[in-house]
Amino acid sequence: MTGNWRDRTGTVFRCQKQPASGSRGMVVSNHPLASAAGAEMLAAGGNAIDAAIATLFALTVVEPMMVGIIGGGMAHIRLADGSHRFIDGQSRVPLAVRPDTYRSRPGSAHDVVDTVDDENLRAAKAVAVPGSLKAWCETLARFGTMPLADVMQPAIGHARRGFAATPYLHECIVDGAREMLKDKPISQVYLPGGEPLKAGDRVVQPEYAETLDHIARHGEAALYHGPLGDILVDYMRTRGGFIRREDLTTYQTVERSPIRADYRGWTILGPPPPAASGVHIAQMLNILEGYDIAAMGFGTAATIHHLAEVLKIAFADRAAASGDPDFVAVPVERLTSKEYAAARRRAIDSTRAQKWGAGVSQLEGAHTTHMTAADAFGNVVATTQTINNLFGAKILIPGLGTVPNNYMNLYDPRPGHALSLAPGKRVTTSMSPVMALRDGKLVYALGLPGGKKIFPSALQALLNLIDHGMSLQEAVEAPRVWTEGNALEVEQAVPEAVRAQLKAMGHEVAAVATVAGGMNGIHFHEDGRLTGAACWRADGTPIGLAGGLARAGVRFGLA
Repeated sequence: MTGNWRDRTGTVFRCQKQPASGSRGMVVSNHPLASAAGAEMLAAGGNAIDAAIATLFALTVVEPMMVGIIGGGMAHIRLADGSHRFIDGQSRVPLAVRPDTYRSRPGSAHDVVDTVDDENLRAAKAVAVPGSLKAWCETLARFGTMPLADVMQPAIGHARRGFAATPYLHECIVDGAREMLKDKPISQVYLPGGEPLKAGDRVVQPEYAETLDHIARHGEAALYHGPLGDILVDYMRTRGGFIRREDLTTYQTVERSPIRADYRGWTILGPPPPAASGVHIAQMLNILEGYDIAAMGFGTAATIHHLAEVLKIAFADRAAASGDPDFVAVPVERLTSKEYAAARRRAIDSTRAQKWGAGVSQLEGAHTTHMTAADAFGNVVATTQTINNLFGAKILIPGLGTVPNNYMNLYDPRPGHALSLAPGKRVTTSMSPVMALRDGKLVYALGLPGGKKIFPSALQALLNLIDHGMSLQEAVEAPRVWTEGNALEVEQAVPEAVRAQLKAMGHEVAAVATVAGGMNGIHFHEDGRLTGAACWRADGTPIGLAGGLARAGVRFGLA
């Protein structure tokens, strides 16, 4: 399909941000100070891994509602030799937890994991064993070039001296205020005097600065084998939480191979299980490959209808067959096969919405952040990290000064299902740090936060780039849609006329302000240029490095 995608669009939009360009490196994250921390490492001669870890530590300070050292995540790393790997630092179920530890809220639907008294949602019982800090330190040691103390300095400085709250941070505090006010330590930092910090207010975290300084000197052992872990375990024990010293000392990161999808001559590499995202992105691309998405046009009723149907198929299969591969036999080959996609495609009605069940056997057994970094050597990192919900468990651990995850809210409290609780089980996630290659050459790396809406949004960005021919800036900012079988959420930029057509096809349409969070990514041009882009849904900021050192032998003198 040739021509401009806007000639075939059903939904018009204009980008609200501008991309950045560079030739010697690029860092894109959802906060300008975090991107600057990563860019500082590149400027100092570090590689993309150094930049990524510096960015992540800075994000724990300036985006505390999204990411923290008591969290988890998944990193997609492409090294200069062209190899790809995923570093799984996902949280685990504490060893003391059993399949029936929580009581499911009576009357909950099959896809609702709420528990009595919200025990898996907030406070100490909601906290899973953290993996992020160990994964970051190990990744830096294996693939980086700079000392941990150096890459942590920007984060320590921002925690100690403070930084100006953005309007986005203020709004997030407002959203979480009701629960956060129940915890004095977190309130003292983010709701001083009972009122949310306002945009421009100084956010100072001296206790967390001391924690970061200790980690800079002692590494991940400070938490997994040392005094910071003692503080965490003591807090959990006195408040009914489940994490014990053995949970920390036995925690291991896992290196995994990517899931591969072949789509219209492109190779898409995504996260493997326990992440559900790579499998289902591949599945949906395989189904959509049978349709001329470009001819249907961006944001038209026809395109959105087919997106909605493949999303419902993917979520039905996700509920039945996603999980930690150490506990359940995830049918990866079946779900990602062209044959399975063809069978599912044949059942799609191109004119009517349908209800979908799983096409594979039931197995027995939302707030995040994303950043992307690249250097001039060929190393690339795309990583999504989270403490799960906004401000995680809505508490702050005294002595650590940090907000822990509430990852336990992602498990099914009812025994006997693929996502049910089991001691040591890793959480299933929708994180989607993906990379797209053409003829073996990397062209795009991207990702975003947003809970279960992450991988559907990453899929749509890939379609925007490959089928619609959008620029990266357009692709990350374009209006999105989402459903898992109930209402079809469409961002408000989708016109009323398109919504009406979708309703006539049987979709229950709900217009929403946003679907998922702030996507960011990097475009790798054939001439070596890098373009970084971030969307309007967060404080995303790309920073590119260009220029370089002086030509050898250059001098100047004054006559």
